[in-house]
Amino acid sequence: MVATPVRVGFVVDGGPSDRQEAARAWASARYRLDVIGTDDLAPSMPYDVIWWHTDEELLDIDATVARALEEYVRGGGGLLLGLRAVSAVEPLGIDSVAPDAVGTRSVSAPTGLLWRSVYDDHPAVEGFDGLRIPIADHGTVPFARYESVLPAEGEVLASTVEGEHDRPVQTSVVSWHHGDGAVLGASTLAFRADPAPEYAANRDRVAEGFVESLAAGPDPRFDRPTDRAGFERLRARLRDDPHRPRYHVTSPANWINDPNGLIEHEGQYHVFYQYNPAGPYHHAIHWGHAVSDDLVHWRDEPLALAPSPDGPDRDGCWSGCAIDDGGAPTLLYTGGRGRRQLPCLATATDGSLRSWIKDTENPIIEEAPTDIDVLETEHWEAEFRDHCVWREDGLWHQIIGSGVTGVGGTALHYTAENLRDWTYEGPLLVGEGPDAGAVWECPELLRLGEKELLHVSNYETVLYFVGERRDGGFEVESRGVLDHGDFYAPQSMRVDDGYLTWGWLPEARDDETQWDAGWSGALSVPRRIEIDESGELRQRPAAELTALRGTQYVDGTSRSLRDERQELPASGRALELTATISLRDADAVTLSVFESPDRRERTEIRYTAANELIVDRSNASEDPRVQSDEQRLEVTPYDEPLSLRLFLDGSVIEAFVNDRHCLTSRVYPTRDDSTGVAVEAAGGRAEITDLSVWELEDAWSASEDRAPRSTAPTR
Repeated sequence: MVATPVRVGFVVDGGPSDRQEAARAWASARYRLDVIGTDDLAPSMPYDVIWWHTDEELLDIDATVARALEEYVRGGGGLLLGLRAVSAVEPLGIDSVAPDAVGTRSVSAPTGLLWRSVYDDHPAVEGFDGLRIPIADHGTVPFARYESVLPAEGEVLASTVEGEHDRPVQTSVVSWHHGDGAVLGASTLAFRADPAPEYAANRDRVAEGFVESLAAGPDPRFDRPTDRAGFERLRARLRDDPHRPRYHVTSPANWINDPNGLIEHEGQYHVFYQYNPAGPYHHAIHWGHAVSDDLVHWRDEPLALAPSPDGPDRDGCWSGCAIDDGGAPTLLYTGGRGRRQLPCLATATDGSLRSWIKDTENPIIEEAPTDIDVLETEHWEAEFRDHCVWREDGLWHQIIGSGVTGVGGTALHYTAENLRDWTYEGPLLVGEGPDAGAVWECPELLRLGEKELLHVSNYETVLYFVGERRDGGFEVESRGVLDHGDFYAPQSMRVDDGYLTWGWLPEARDDETQWDAGWSGALSVPRRIEIDESGELRQRPAAELTALRGTQYVDGTSRSLRDERQELPASGRALELTATISLRDADAVTLSVFESPDRRERTEIRYTAANELIVDRSNASEDPRVQSDEQRLEVTPYDEPLSLRLFLDGSVIEAFVNDRHCLTSRVYPTRDDSTGVAVEAAGGRAEITDLSVWELEDAWSASEDRAPRSTAPTR
């Protein structure tokens, strides 16, 4: 009995396989279905949906068949590609990148869709409780899916869940808006194995959602975002998440890590960053792009770089920097392919920096240096990545992050007369000792007055060295840690009066929680980095951030406390707090933030007589999946009183101490009322002066200025 008026043309080329027959029987009980051969395909067909469901890989499709089916979709038709039929998207002209993983998998545990939370309103998952939807529990399933690469035009709607394990790199559902029509690729949609009734019911509901959504026509809510309007659509889906930062630089959704290519150009500030458009996990890295006119309010731009399936960056466009090459903005980044990671170039095509052309000579350095023992690991034939480039004395200089086997991390120095012909000069500095790390990522060298600052990221923390270059090396005069918390891979932007630095703020919660949230990571607020007259490093928030201040809850008050606690007339998830603290004879002064009325949830920021600043996360969240440790910063040299400036933003706490030290934390209160602020002195008397608290505004307000639809990012 036909349940809906939807007309389906079910494609069979030759005799149907058992899987095709099972899918046909299922569909014929629900829709007005005709079985058609490939010779019957035409640009104009009386079907709402064409369903091509096959065990065979479809790479060599007759040109007449391909043209007819592609024109049918362009004209407004819906196309469902099941199992290995997903491989047809390239010959059909639907996508320039074909699925890279084709095979057959054995199912021995409940397996199915790992749906993306930003698309949980798709008709295929309507009514399901949760994002993990098992649709099979045994048997074998042919598939054609994206794993190492991602589609160029399609949007990933779901990956794979297998038993208790999320498999985010194994795509299972991809959506395309092609012309006036829509395409869905569902590589896991199998009908023959006869799963347990509950899994069969799930499969049936999902399959019906696929067919009926295609019959209804393209829905722009599930298009791949390519312009500001599309990215704003993603941001809007996450706007009610209380853990989502409001004024820090974030990706529209999905994944963000290292800041890259920071440059001021034609009066605008451009921040590029490592980005995965397929979900909140590190994979198939592209370059995202945000731009600001004032360093405070940001808007999304089209993606700048995407991996080229046939290029040296097939597996990712990894970290790099931006250079002004005689008026031509240029990106120098690491391309990854297989076990190799090598430098690549791309050049902007216009002043907006929205479009980039990759250099035909990529990679511009063919191999890591051979005269030192560059570290080889399980994944890489040479740890050799991340770039800092500057011009000096008529030459280009570059340092690349690496490691020396059995010794430690290093920054390798190169020079060139142009950006394409580089000469290896030797290690600038090699770390020694267990705390230095085996590999130095994201090295950066900055000239700050009479001194130079070299900082590197060693997987655990960001080390810095103050000194000067001499005789081809770097002579260290002092060293330290740039930030003592959740902060990594910083990069700096040259501005008129110095440098502004951003770092990556990784999550402090598990991978499953990040998937469910739909986003992962943020960048720090921009920091002014300087070296003072004594040669010590100083860090303070960019002065422009004061423009974010809105309602002022506390206005420069002073408080004297003796073994007492006071609640402040302030609350919120996006706050700035400043204070000067004198312990007198107290053992500690504690600022409690993100505090619930019963204090069961709270994050305590404690300054102690032992000259430590401690961020205590033991009661920060009732969610057991988040980190709940203490983070510590020794405040040296001893300073009394202590100047503290805090930025609170959703799940971010950035603490600036005496304009010198930084400690960044990620915390995840679960309760809506965990918004309070309080101060407490313990063990004696303390003075708090210049105490101010402001609410900070959203830096990502929806813009009425919509950029024109962009072409795909450079691949």
